[in-house]
Amino acid sequence: MLEALEAFRDEEPAYFRIPAHRFLKGLNPALTGKNLAALDLSEAEGLDDLHQASGPIREAQELAARLFDARRTFFLVNGTTCGNEVMVLSAVGEGEKIIVPRNVHKSVLMGLIMSGATPVYVMPEYLEAWNLWGSVTPEAIEKAFQREPESKAVLLVSPTYYGITSDLERIAKICRRHNALLLVDEAHGSHLYFSDRLPKGALASGADAVAQSFHKTAGSFTQSSLLHLGTGRMDAGRVAENLHLVQSTSPSYLLMASLDAARRELALHGEAMMEKALHLAALAREGLRTIPGVRVLDDEKKGIPAMFGKDETRLVFSAWDAGIPGYRLGTLLYENFRVSPELTDEENVVAVITFANEPEDIRRLVQAVKALVEQERSRKYLPEVHADERLRETGHSSGDGQYSVKNSENIAREFQVFTLPEQAATPREAYFARDWEILPLEESAGRVTKEMVVPYPPGIPLLCPGERITDEQIRSILRYREAGCEFHGTADQTVKTLRVLRQVRPAKKGNISNVTIQLAE
Repeated sequence: MLEALEAFRDEEPAYFRIPAHRFLKGLNPALTGKNLAALDLSEAEGLDDLHQASGPIREAQELAARLFDARRTFFLVNGTTCGNEVMVLSAVGEGEKIIVPRNVHKSVLMGLIMSGATPVYVMPEYLEAWNLWGSVTPEAIEKAFQREPESKAVLLVSPTYYGITSDLERIAKICRRHNALLLVDEAHGSHLYFSDRLPKGALASGADAVAQSFHKTAGSFTQSSLLHLGTGRMDAGRVAENLHLVQSTSPSYLLMASLDAARRELALHGEAMMEKALHLAALAREGLRTIPGVRVLDDEKKGIPAMFGKDETRLVFSAWDAGIPGYRLGTLLYENFRVSPELTDEENVVAVITFANEPEDIRRLVQAVKALVEQERSRKYLPEVHADERLRETGHSSGDGQYSVKNSENIAREFQVFTLPEQAATPREAYFARDWEILPLEESAGRVTKEMVVPYPPGIPLLCPGERITDEQIRSILRYREAGCEFHGTADQTVKTLRVLRQVRPAKKGNISNVTIQLAE
C-alpha cells in the first residue's frame, strides 16, 4: 500500500480529486513535518478524550463552532458517513418518517437501517441537458409533507457532488412550519462560508444540523469531518450519545489535529484561499469553452429549478458532443496525461478545484482535454462546431452534416431512474431479513431487494433495501455495468445477481426481456 501511494505521488499528476490539500501544498505547515508520525498518539496525559472532551479537543471544537457560527460542533474521525448516520439516528426513531431525496449518499441509508425509520422519498430536479440530478425544490418538500404530514425531519444533500445547491432558506422555513428538523449533508460544502461569490452554506440558511467533510474542500486529512448543530432544535445530548455508536473508541489524534489546523487556516486566510480557487476555476472554464464540442456546466443559467445555485469551484464539463463519453474521458485523461479528475459519469467529468491547485494544473487539464478532442475528431472526421442547443437536444449539428454522437435522447437517460420506488419493507426490515434468495438480475423485476445497489462514485443508491425492483432500475444497472462502473452494497460485485426477499412476492411480473433486447440493439 505504501509503495502504491508513493508511486502515485511520484507521477506528479495534475490532481483534481479529494482531499483538498493537494499532497503537501494546501496543508497547515505544522502538518507537513517529517516527524508527524511521532504525534500519532492516544488519550495520553493532557491530550483529552474525544468522547468526553474537556481539554484541547473541547477547545478546538468550540473554535470550529465559532468559525461557522454553530451552536455546537463535534469532531468526526469516521468521516461524514458517521455524521449522516448520527443526524438520522438523532432525528427519527423506529417507524418514524424522514423525507429524503433519491440522490442522498448511501451513508444516509445506513442511518435508516440502524434507526428503523421509514424514508419518504422525493425526486430532485433533473437537468436534462447534462443528464444529472440537481436541486430539490421547496415545492417538492411541501408536497412530501402534504403526503406524509407526520414526517419528523428532512435530510438534503447540498451541494451535490456536482456543486449544485438547493434553496435551503425556503426549505428551512417549510420544515419549521411542519415542526420538522432540517438536516443537511454538506460533505462538499465546508468552503462555502468564506466567499460571497459562493452559495450560502447550510448553517447560514437555517439548517438544524449539518455534516461537513472538511477533508474534501477545507484542507484536513482524509476521513476527518465536522458535525454542526445550527439551532437548539436538535438534542445535543442525544447527538453525543449516538456518536458513541458510530465513532471509533480509538480516535486518530492526527485526524483531529488536522481538523484544528485546517480550521485555523480558514479562520486566518479563508477569503484569500477561496479567491484563489475561484480564480483557477474561472481559468479552467475559459480554457475549456474554447474547445469545440466541450461544454461547462457553469454555462447553464442559475436559478432554474434544477440548479438553484452552483459552486463555481466544482468544475463540471462534458466532451460528449465531441464523441467522448465521460467514463472514457476520465480514463484517457489519466492514462495519457496524468490528469486525475474526481468523478466521471456516463457523460460528464467533475474536477474539484481548491486553493491548493496551481495554474499549471489548470493548463495541464485544458491542454489534455483539447488534445483528446482533437484526436477524436481526427479519428472520426467530425466537423469542428461548437455544440448548440439543437445539438444537445437532438444529437445533430445545426450545419449541413449530422453530428450523431447522441443518436437518441434516450441513450444517456437509460442510466437514470425517474420514478419513485414502491417500498414493500423498511430498509431495516429488508437488511436484517433472514428469508431471502439469490436471483439473476434480469429475473428480479417485481421482487423486493435485500441489498442496496450503489454506482460508485458518487455513492447515490439506485436500489435501497425494501424496495420493489422495476424494469427501469434493472435497465439502469445494465447500462452502468456496460459502461464499466463499479458498484457498492451488493454481495455480487458484478451485479449479475441480486439478493431478494422470499416472503414479499411481486405485484406483477416484470418483462425484462424487452430491456435486454433493447440493450443488444
